[in-house]
Amino acid sequence: MKIHLQTELDRLKKQLFHLSSLVEENLRLAIRVIRDNDKELAATVRRNDAQVDALEVEVEEECLKILALHQPVAIDLRFLVAALKMNNDLERIGDLAVNIAGIQPRLGSDQSPPIFSERLKALGEKAQQMLRRSLESLMDMDTAAAREVLAADDEVDLDYMNFIGILKDELGAGHADSETMIAWLLAAKSIERVADLATNIAEDTIYTVEGKIIRHSRA
Repeated sequence: MKIHLQTELDRLKKQLFHLSSLVEENLRLAIRVIRDNDKELAATVRRNDAQVDALEVEVEEECLKILALHQPVAIDLRFLVAALKMNNDLERIGDLAVNIAGIQPRLGSDQSPPIFSERLKALGEKAQQMLRRSLESLMDMDTAAAREVLAADDEVDLDYMNFIGILKDELGAGHADSETMIAWLLAAKSIERVADLATNIAEDTIYTVEGKIIRHSRA
C-alpha cells in the first residue's frame, strides 16, 4: 500500500509542477503585456488560462482520490492538505495574470514615463522569483527556502508602496490622466497579490515538513 501511495504522490507532484510552470509562464507573459502594451499577447494570456483552469481541476481530483483510497497520515497527509491549498493559490495566480493582461486596453496609446514599466517589471520579476522559490521549496520539502520566500515578501511590499508613491507624484503633477494611473495601480496590486500567494505556499511548506502553522506568527 505504501508503494502505491508513493507512486500516486509522485504523479501528483508532477501534475503540480506542470501547473506551476503554466502559471509562472502566463504571469511572465502578463507582465510583458503591460510593459509593452501588447494587445495580441494579452489574448494569449486569456487563452492559456483555460488550460490552467482545467489542470487545476485535475490536481484537485487527484488529491481527493489519494485521500479516499490511501487515507495517508503524518507528513503525507500534510502534503496533500498543502497541495490542495497550493492548487487553489496557483489557480488564483492564474486569474491575477489574466487581470494584469486585461488592463492593457485601459492603457491605450500610453505615453507614461519609462520608470513605470521599469518599476513594474522589477516588481513582477521579484514576485515571479518568489513564486518559483515557493514551489521549489514545497517540492523539495525545503523549509529554509520557504523562509527565504517569507523574507522576500517584505521587500515586494516595500517596492509596491514605492511604486504607488511614484504614481501619486505623477498624477499630482498633472503629467498623466487618472484612468491610466488606475490601470498601472491595478497591475501593481495584482503583482503584489501574487507575492502574497507565493508566501502562502511557503507557509504551507513549513506546515508540511514541521507540522507548524505559522500564518500569524511567522516563526
